[in-house]
Amino acid sequence: MPGEKQAAVKYYVGVDVGSGSVRAALVDGFGTVVAHAEQPIQVWEPRPEHYEQSSADIWAACCSVTKEVVRGVDASQIRGLGFDATCSLVVVDKQFQPLAVNSEGQNHRNVIMWMDHRAASQVERINATQHRVLNYVGGAMSVEMQPPKLLWIKENLPESWEKVGYFFDLPDFLSWKATGVTARSLCTVVCKWTYTSDIGWDDSFWKMIGLEDLVKDKYEKIGNHVLSPGEAVGKGLRADAAEDLGLPEGIAVAASLIDAHAGGLGVIGADVKGHNLPCENQPITSRVAMICGTSSCHMGVSESPIFVPGVWGPYFSAMVPGLWLNEGGQSATGKLIDHVVRGHVAFPELEAKAAASAHSIYTYLNSHLDLIKKSLPVGFLTVDLHVWPDFHGNRSPLTDLTLKGMVVGLTLSRGLDELALIYLATIQAIALGTRHILEAMQAAGHDITTLFLCGGLSKNPLFVQMHADITGK
Repeated sequence: MPGEKQAAVKYYVGVDVGSGSVRAALVDGFGTVVAHAEQPIQVWEPRPEHYEQSSADIWAACCSVTKEVVRGVDASQIRGLGFDATCSLVVVDKQFQPLAVNSEGQNHRNVIMWMDHRAASQVERINATQHRVLNYVGGAMSVEMQPPKLLWIKENLPESWEKVGYFFDLPDFLSWKATGVTARSLCTVVCKWTYTSDIGWDDSFWKMIGLEDLVKDKYEKIGNHVLSPGEAVGKGLRADAAEDLGLPEGIAVAASLIDAHAGGLGVIGADVKGHNLPCENQPITSRVAMICGTSSCHMGVSESPIFVPGVWGPYFSAMVPGLWLNEGGQSATGKLIDHVVRGHVAFPELEAKAAASAHSIYTYLNSHLDLIKKSLPVGFLTVDLHVWPDFHGNRSPLTDLTLKGMVVGLTLSRGLDELALIYLATIQAIALGTRHILEAMQAAGHDITTLFLCGGLSKNPLFVQMHADITGK
């Protein structure tokens, strides 16, 4: 009301750690993003299929972007902080110092990234056990989950294994760094570590795969205190972390989420009233949240557990409290499009022309496709060109990490037209992969009508249109 003292705005900070960069947003109590910042982080690829990062480098980037978004805001109005991150594995010793995950003994490289496939033989052996916990990951564990990586470290880096104090999923490492509390999020331990919300850890599984030492220490190394996502961790932000981040000491820190699950939570409950959308009066269970960046994740929720062969889950309360989550995924989507486009002989020409027109390379490619499509819809341009997109194996629903990619229908053309066509065919192949996942989910009992997209690729209109055309959603 006029004349009344304006209530002070309350702010919240969200930090999102992706594969290649860290982003922070300052959000007000109405959900408006007031400021955001981004900073790249380093990735090492010491050998094929090995991807490593540094937890110190990631934390430094978190501090840098957080300081940037809160600059100029009354710090006393900042009420809370939450992290999400890729489900990468962070390894530290008993004093919480970084421990090498590589044979070179480089301790600062102490993170095995989610997309690392070094543990291929370990995951094969784990899947051969047919242990009951595998029922909750679509029947077969992925090489991108944590148990095979833990087993790889034990078998290949015995010195590091002896010194380990704690293994963290990256989102939990960040909430520990902020609070000094080693509690884990239900989201991470359920989705990537085989924890279940009814019985917790299953001793027989860890013993069967040769990691009985984790059971012996009462699971201290991997977490014996589990919080629901969003629950307050400890006594809030500790002094040293507050200084690093440029935030007030003691503000609430939320139990974290895996990045895809944060994206899923952010869009799957969207209020769609008044936009004349067909899904307006349909239940949340008819939606799939598709988080599409370096890789893609397809998140669908249900009121009772649905077991989908080749699709992770069902996971109880791992994303939306009280609902079961199934999670399909494609290991390389944004990374694949980039790989195909940048590896093409006409890429320098594309880069020069895009720069000259002051557009991104993808905006330029999309308009180039419009130029060459003539009278037919753009999708028909690739009638003779087909891509099989599993360049980094198939996560869902085939669960075959040995699969490779393929392009059929190549000609001797080397120009920009050819590059634009292979770009289009790659996007179509990714969309067909999504359709394959949705069909598996529907066959098992999901009723899906609408896709809700977020992440970098959702900003590409061609990517979005091809998903609508090819899935019919």
